[in-house]
Amino acid sequence: MIHKLIYQAGMRVRNPSLTSQLETLLESDQWSYHQLENLQLKRLQELLIFAEANSPFYTALFNKYRFNPRELRSVEDLKQLPIIDKSTLIIHNKDIQSRASFKKLRLSETSGTTGQPLAIYRSEEWDSGHRAAMFRGYHWYNVNPWDRNGYFWGYNIDPKEAKKIKFLDSLQNRFRLFSYSEEEIEKFCNKLKKATFLSGYSSMIYEVAKKISSMGLSQQFPHLKMIKGTSEKIFPSYQEEVQKAFGLKMISEYGSMESGIIAYECPEGGNMHIAMENVVVEVENGEIIVTNLLSHSFPIIRYKLGDAVVLAPENHKCPCGRHHPIILDIQGRVGKPVIGKLNSYPSLTFYYVFKNITLKTGMIANYQAIQNEKGKVLLRIEQSHNEILDRLIKEQLNAYFKNDIVFEIKYGEKLHAMNGKLKDFIQNIESI
Repeated sequence: MIHKLIYQAGMRVRNPSLTSQLETLLESDQWSYHQLENLQLKRLQELLIFAEANSPFYTALFNKYRFNPRELRSVEDLKQLPIIDKSTLIIHNKDIQSRASFKKLRLSETSGTTGQPLAIYRSEEWDSGHRAAMFRGYHWYNVNPWDRNGYFWGYNIDPKEAKKIKFLDSLQNRFRLFSYSEEEIEKFCNKLKKATFLSGYSSMIYEVAKKISSMGLSQQFPHLKMIKGTSEKIFPSYQEEVQKAFGLKMISEYGSMESGIIAYECPEGGNMHIAMENVVVEVENGEIIVTNLLSHSFPIIRYKLGDAVVLAPENHKCPCGRHHPIILDIQGRVGKPVIGKLNSYPSLTFYYVFKNITLKTGMIANYQAIQNEKGKVLLRIEQSHNEILDRLIKEQLNAYFKNDIVFEIKYGEKLHAMNGKLKDFIQNIESI
């Protein structure tokens, strides 16, 4: 009860509009697609009109493309505007920021997986709407934000910082690992026995799940209702270990600081439902393009997030009964290309190499590819050497890359440093 009261007190100060926004999302949760579409279009037009009037960048952009937001008839009309990316948000940061007055603005910063730093000011309504979309997902699993929960998000080894983080975590009824020794993992598991949910980097949850199983501490968590993986792709190999350790599968919350919550996985059908009340999602050339309908203080319009995704066909129905569009698969970051001796290849090629092996044989391998030199790639595999797996990997690599890239393959590798996100492809070639 005390943590619910702390949460409610903090919410009244930080996010006063959160309750009303969450109530609205819970009401629209079972709306027809037509109702959702009408609300989305209304909010989109409001955002565009506001951006034209208050953001110098968009005032100039709309003039350049002779785009009149008052004439918007469907979300398809957005295609009259160009796609922007993170570099646009950085270079034109001051001009994108709204000149309008807001009761509350909160600085949000991210480097993201691209390593490019970005700072924007989010209004209270934006921040609360983001949280409301997240908490609607919690509601699907009968989880409250003030419930006892474990957290994996890297750690700070500085004792003063660790003490500060522990205090802030205690206010949120949250606990986390500050080292990955067996002693600390055992303490974490003892706390997890009374926890309702677990969240954090998906790769980190996977790594700790393996250790929990090896220590014989698996499935001792009777109150656990949800394990939420964020910020990274959830590979099929992760699910087996997570299920074995915790007795639950890992579900996906998909979004970013700039875009807000894009989609949340439902418990009935395992589908990622797009929060179309808050975002417009387009896919061009396999890449997701997002317009954040809450982003009045720093308009995010037709933003290329850098992820490759697959949308479900319009007639795809989820057993849960929700009519929100569905993301079938998040294939991962598009990122830097793989540089061969003669040609360049999308980094997602590695995703297909290992996906094909799994689809054909059921064999799973976790990998990290590192390229420091043109035409050469180090491929690190977590699993131990296996002649069949080795042959399959080489066959797939040859099918995609031919003789254009020389691969060095190492097996039995520890891929995760446990201090942040796990990158599946690292390219360190400065000039091509």
